Amino acid sequence: MKLISKFAISTVVAASAVLALSQPVLAATELVLSSWLPPRHPIVAKAIKPWAKQVEQVTEGRVKVRVLAKALGSPPAHYDMAVDGVADITYGLHSFTKDDRFLRSRIGQFSFIGNNATDASVAYWRVYSGMLDAQKEHAGVKLLSLFVHGPGMFHNNKRKIEKPEDFKGLKIRTPGGYIAGLAQDLGITTQFMGPGQVFEKLSRGVIDGVTFPMEAPKAFKLGKYLKYSMRVPGGIYNTSWFLVMNSAKWDSISPADQKAIMSISGESFARFVGGVWDASDKAGVEYLKKSGIEVYDANADVLGAIKTIAAKREGEWAAAVKATGYDGTAALAKLRKISGISK
Repeated sequence: MKLISKFAISTVVAASAVLALSQPVLAATELVLSSWLPPRHPIVAKAIKPWAKQVEQVTEGRVKVRVLAKALGSPPAHYDMAVDGVADITYGLHSFTKDDRFLRSRIGQFSFIGNNATDASVAYWRVYSGMLDAQKEHAGVKLLSLFVHGPGMFHNNKRKIEKPEDFKGLKIRTPGGYIAGLAQDLGITTQFMGPGQVFEKLSRGVIDGVTFPMEAPKAFKLGKYLKYSMRVPGGIYNTSWFLVMNSAKWDSISPADQKAIMSISGESFARFVGGVWDASDKAGVEYLKKSGIEVYDANADVLGAIKTIAAKREGEWAAAVKATGYDGTAALAKLRKISGISK
C-alpha cells in the first residue's frame, strides 16, 4: 500500500510538472520610453524614471516601462514618434511642433500663469484636459499627463534689461510657440533650437541669451556664458509639456492596469513633476549666485511692455480658440485662479 501511494504521488507530481511546462507563460508588457533630455536632468532622474518604476508597482509587474538612455529621434519628433509607434511613450513640448494641431495647448505657454511649477502644472492639467478637451487635440496617443516648468526667465550676456528698448537686437534662443512671438514683438531676433544645443551656441556667441526657467542654467551648465537673469512675476512665459503613449499600446493594456497607470499619471504626475521643477529652481538660485550672474526683477516699464504684448497675443489666441468652439478667455481666467495668479 505504501509503495502504491509513493508511486501515485510521483506520477501526479510528474504529470503536474509536464502540464505546467505546457502552459504559456504570460510575460509582462514592456513599454519603451524615448527620453531626449540629458539622463541626469532632474525631470528624467527625479520624475520620468520614478514614474516608470511606479507603473510596474501599481500594475504588480504586468506593465514595465524601459526608459532609454539615448533618444530614438530629435526632440521635436517625439510626439509623432509616439503616434507612429517608433516609441511607446514619449514626452516633450507642444511648441516644438510646427503646425496648429495643439492650438489650445498654448494656454500653458502664456506670461503670468504661475509663480511655481507645481500650482501651474496642476492648473494646466485641470483646465486643458477639462474644459479645453486636450485629449481631442492629441490624436493617435493616450494623453497620460500635462505639465509646465517654473516661471520662465530672460537670461542674456549682453546687458541688463532696464527699458523695453534694451530687448532690441538681442539674439535669443526660444523654444518656439508663444514666447517666440512675444520676443519678436519686443524686437528680439529669435532662434529655435532644442535645449541641448544651447551650450554650444551660447559659448560660441551665436546667441546672446536664452529663455529658460531658473533651473536650466545649472542643468545645461551655462554659468560661464550668462551675466543677467530677469524675473517676471508669474513668468515672462512658460512651456507646455505632454506625456503620451501610443494608442494601440494603450489599448493592449487591460482596463484594470490602465486605471492603475492613470492613478499615478494625470494630475498626480503633474503635481509630482511640478515639485521636481520647483526643487530644481531652488537649486538654480544658488547656482546663479555662485556663477556671479545678476538676478533682478523686471521694472515697471519693462513689465508694462510685456503685459501689453501679452494681452494682445492672448486675445488673438482666444479668438482662434473660440472659432473652434471653446472659451479660451474663461479657460485662461480659470487657470490663473487655480494657480493663484492675479494679473
